[in-house]
Amino acid sequence: MRLANLSFGLILGLGMLLAPLIVPSLAAQEVEDHQFFPGDSARVLRVLSTTDLAVFAPYIRAFQAERPDIGVDYTVMSSSMLHQAIRGGMRADLVISSAMDLQFQLVNDGFARPYRSEQTDALPDWARWRDLIFAFTTEPAVVVVNSARFHGMELPTTRQDLIAILRDNPDRFAGALGTYDVRDSGLGYLFATQEDRSTDVFWRLNEVFGRLGTQLYCCSSQMISDVATGRLALAYNVLGSYAAEELARGSGGRVQVLRMQDFSNVMLRTLFIAQTAEEREAAGAMVDMLSRLALRDAPGMWPLPPLNPAVEGPSMGFGPIRLGPALLAYLDPLNRRAFLTEWENAVVQQSQAR
Repeated sequence: MRLANLSFGLILGLGMLLAPLIVPSLAAQEVEDHQFFPGDSARVLRVLSTTDLAVFAPYIRAFQAERPDIGVDYTVMSSSMLHQAIRGGMRADLVISSAMDLQFQLVNDGFARPYRSEQTDALPDWARWRDLIFAFTTEPAVVVVNSARFHGMELPTTRQDLIAILRDNPDRFAGALGTYDVRDSGLGYLFATQEDRSTDVFWRLNEVFGRLGTQLYCCSSQMISDVATGRLALAYNVLGSYAAEELARGSGGRVQVLRMQDFSNVMLRTLFIAQTAEEREAAGAMVDMLSRLALRDAPGMWPLPPLNPAVEGPSMGFGPIRLGPALLAYLDPLNRRAFLTEWENAVVQQSQAR
C-alpha cells in the first residue's frame, strides 16, 4: 500500500511537472510548435503566437533574464488557427500575431484587456490603439528569388517587371513560384487585400501566377526554405524578417531578397493581453520589454526589426499598414467571400486547368 501510494505520488508529481507542456484545448495538427521555458517559481506566462519558436526564443530568454521567476509556455500556430483558438475560448495571457486584421478584430470584439505603462505610452500613435493592441516590429513583404534560377536575367524591381519576366519565360518558371494560400493564411490574406486596395497590378499578377501553376503555402518560412534549396525560383510576399534570417544562415549565395519599388506592404507584428489572462502582471512585463526593444535605435542581434524602418536600412518611402477599423473591411463575410472567389478564379482554377 505504501509502495502504491509512493508510485501514485511520483506519477502525480511528474504530471504536475509536465503540465505546462500540454496544450489541452488544441488538436495536435493545429499546433505548429510548442516549448515550455521553466522559471524559478510556479508562475507561467502562456503565450499564443504566430512567430516561429526559433525567432522568438531570444526574446523569451531576455525576458527571463529580467524575470527569472516566470516560466513561459510558448505555442506557435498559424494566424488563422490562433484567431479561431482565441474565439473558441483557448486561454492565454499574451497573443502575438503577424495578421494585423485578425488581431484587430479580436481586440475590437472584446478579447483584449487594456494595459498602459510608460513603455507603451512611448510607442508612436500608429503603433498602438486604445491601450489594447501594440506593435513592436515593422516588417516589409518581400520577394525572395533563387539566384541560380534567375541566372542571366535582370531581376525585377516592380510588379510590372515581374509580370513581364514571368510571361516571357513560362518554361523556366512553370511550377517554380510560391505564394500564400490566402484561404488559409491570415497573413497572406492581409497582404493580398492590402495590395488589392493599393495597386491595380495585383490581379494581373495573380492571373500570371495561376497560369504558371504557382505553389500555395501557409507560411513564409517554408517558402523561403524551398527557394534556398532551388525547389522554387521565387517566393512572393514573404516576410522580410524571415528572409533576413535565411541570409544570416549562409544562404546569401543562393538567395536574394527584393523589395518591390512600386509598392510595399509593411506589416506591424502586434500583441495584446488576453481578456482571459491569469498572469496579467507578467504579460504586462513582456509587453513593456517588447515595447522598449521596438524603439531601439540600432538593430543589434535581435531576429525581428524594430519599429523604426531606418534601422533596417534605407527607407523605400512606404508606411506601415495602419492599425484601425479599416482593417475590418475585408473581414466582413460578404467581402471576404467575394475576394476569395475572385482570387480562386485567378490563381487556383487557372492553375488546375494547366
